[in-house]
Amino acid sequence: MTTQEGKEKFIQSWGALGTSWGINRTMAQIHALLLISPQPLCADEIMEALKISRGNTNMNLRALMDWALVYKELKTGERREFFVAEKDMWQVVRNIILNRKKKELEPTLRVLDELSSVEGNDPETEEFTRIIKEIRLFSNKADSLLESLTKADPGWLMNSFIKLIK
Repeated sequence: MTTQEGKEKFIQSWGALGTSWGINRTMAQIHALLLISPQPLCADEIMEALKISRGNTNMNLRALMDWALVYKELKTGERREFFVAEKDMWQVVRNIILNRKKKELEPTLRVLDELSSVEGNDPETEEFTRIIKEIRLFSNKADSLLESLTKADPGWLMNSFIKLIK
């Protein structure tokens, strides 16, 4: 396999993986391209490499910057904006966790808090409140775990992970 074939395969695979994080395929492909690029790229270079429109490129770059996965970089004497990916994988994973937590888990916790106020003494209400309480307990534990993960030292986390899989 050539380097170019490897890059194309990585970009396609990262794009498919991105949908598991809750982002669209094109957004993940732009991230992949910037991850493996040795230098910052401008929007035109991204458009050309991925064969996507300017609007799609700009919209997804803004989203990647919102997720703190991509940053603008200015070059002296250039009017164009250039983009570079966060290349520290611990920071990438941390940012993805934080964004997924904010986008998915926190709204769920708010709804579960609201649902926990349902009142009644009939069997249907008791079963409903029991299940909501269990889901809420699990969701709060997941929230605490994710909060701890995002604040953990990368070295400690990696050592703990390696011990866990041995």
